[in-house]
Amino acid sequence: MVLPRTAAVASRALTRGLATATPSAASSGHHKVLVVGAGTGGITVAAQLARAFKAEGRELAEGDIAVVDPAEWHHYQPGWTLVGSGLADKQSLRRPAASLVPEGVAHVPLGVKSFAPNSNTITTSEGTTLSYDYLVVAPGLSTNWGAVSGLQDALVQQDSGVSSIYAYDTADKTWRDVQKLSEGKAIFTQPAGIIKCAGAPQKVMWMAHSTWKNANVRDAIQLSFATGAPTMFGVPKYSKALERLRVERDVEGLFEHNLVSVDAKRKAATFKRPDGTTIEREFDLLHVTPPQGPLEFVKNSPLADAAGWVSVDPATTQHTKFANVFSLGDASSMPNSKTAAAITSQAPVLVHNLRAAMDGKKSRAAYDGYASCPLLTGHNELMLCEFKYGGVPKETFAPVFGSQDVPRRAFYHLKKDFFPVVYWNNFVKGTWFGPSGPIRPTFD
Repeated sequence: MVLPRTAAVASRALTRGLATATPSAASSGHHKVLVVGAGTGGITVAAQLARAFKAEGRELAEGDIAVVDPAEWHHYQPGWTLVGSGLADKQSLRRPAASLVPEGVAHVPLGVKSFAPNSNTITTSEGTTLSYDYLVVAPGLSTNWGAVSGLQDALVQQDSGVSSIYAYDTADKTWRDVQKLSEGKAIFTQPAGIIKCAGAPQKVMWMAHSTWKNANVRDAIQLSFATGAPTMFGVPKYSKALERLRVERDVEGLFEHNLVSVDAKRKAATFKRPDGTTIEREFDLLHVTPPQGPLEFVKNSPLADAAGWVSVDPATTQHTKFANVFSLGDASSMPNSKTAAAITSQAPVLVHNLRAAMDGKKSRAAYDGYASCPLLTGHNELMLCEFKYGGVPKETFAPVFGSQDVPRRAFYHLKKDFFPVVYWNNFVKGTWFGPSGPIRPTFD
């Protein structure tokens, strides 16, 4: 089977290497701060660190901070929902990865093979050993396309009706499939377990619903949401609101139904239920969210917890065993939603506590679990779900607009028009700090 190149973009980011490191990285195998991963978490931390030291007038030599990642492209992945909904062009949502590495920060375009925290070293995919004083682990997670039998073959068949916004190459296939469907059965899936942006599977479903309604074909389409979870969303307040929408909009809810196989030829999907039984459903359109989990080189390392994530204190982002190791984003064990919005609040905490450790001071910054899911519910409407640890709502705009479990047009334009611009101009440049926007939080 051929893995779609979209999936390969994500998986190869830390599983294969390019030929050489940059000259500055190659000339020195030791770095004061070594950041594994040049995705949202890694680049943001590198940028915020560099800016913080510069603001204090503290000199950093070329390569004191280094980012290790072989990926050719950096993708604004939250935008793939927009691509799958016909609201954005996917080429506009990526940049050459090397172009985002901050000035003065070394770029080592290699994959990572293993960690040796007892000796403060990592080994790259090409056998190079890099040492560090402090390590930040932010390689993301693994998208397991092969976990659903028949899925990889179905994704590369243009007429299969099977697509996914969780990969660069198939995000626009989702939109083509939605446009083509005028009658029949449409199923949108979400697997059991941890995934990045747990609201995305239904964002694209609600946008498809809206597209079909606007085209006057919605009544001819049987729409189903098949999720491995027992509810619509992990935060009770928003789950109740989304359940009301599901019922009002005549969307079949297949709860605790986990997709296990796809037969593209027969256009049949098989789901497994908690009691071990399976059920087969026919489809004309099938949007799949693949199972996800920790990357193997993280899972099999001394840094991992029992589940395979980098084991960190959920408040300080510092490793539970190795005091000079920190982690954020999808790879970390922090029990919050794995979203870019979460990173906006995690990064300043991590940077503050890492710098405190470098200066021999106590960590004072604490992350409260803040995450946000800008959940598209149709054209010109979006439910802005914001919450912290424990599923407790933490709503930025409630004093102005009222409760955020109500879809609003203003929030729709935040997702569609504002956030992509902020991402490229501020977020990855280290000048965006979550709900506080461009104002850096203070912790002392």
